[in-house]
Amino acid sequence: MAQNIYDRPDFFEGYSRLDRSVRGLDGAPEWPALRALLPDLRGKRVLDLGCGFGWFVRWAAGQGAASILGVDLSENMLARAKAETADPRVRYLRGDLESLELPRESFDVAVSSLALHYVEDFAGLVGRVFRSLAQDGDFVFSIEHPIYMASTRPGWLTREEGGRIWPVDHYAIEGERITDWLAERVRKQHRTLATTLNGLIDAGFAIRRVVEWSPSPEQVASQPALADEMERPMMALVAARK
Repeated sequence: MAQNIYDRPDFFEGYSRLDRSVRGLDGAPEWPALRALLPDLRGKRVLDLGCGFGWFVRWAAGQGAASILGVDLSENMLARAKAETADPRVRYLRGDLESLELPRESFDVAVSSLALHYVEDFAGLVGRVFRSLAQDGDFVFSIEHPIYMASTRPGWLTREEGGRIWPVDHYAIEGERITDWLAERVRKQHRTLATTLNGLIDAGFAIRRVVEWSPSPEQVASQPALADEMERPMMALVAARK
């Protein structure tokens, strides 16, 4: 079973204060880039893997999706998602992405935002998502970029000119990484970008687009803290089709 970090009180309290938790999609700087990868959702059956507070689920409903299923392991996240959702087209399910079984060809679009880097058996999940999609179905997701995950050990290395660099720690060695983010000992799964993309290809997907996300100049101007994200890619966004 995956680590249910979002039901730990210390982690959940910290996560709930993040801008993306307070402002939803408007507080997620990568959202415009992810939205650009999505197909038209009108009339589509949509699956959200790791739906969290349900921000995307409610947005998809507003875009005219025929039905939306949001899946998350966290009872805390689902409780808030359900409390803030009243649309009859929306259904929420508590499920572990490591073992989640999905009915065949029951969705047209599968989406996941910053959840799949917690999944150990990525190939298994991708295979189940592939089978759950109708022909020509789309799979669009964001993950913590493996370069970013491999550069989160404590401390900075400083360039001679005074700039900052991010030390990359054993990028080629895949597997579990432990980090202190909002709480101690948060487990994530490090995979190279090649492993992620080849996992999709091996499952039968055709990769449509890959974005190594960085903020736009306009975003940095309005949110100077985002300037650090120009140093290395923080997120990878992928669009694939069955």
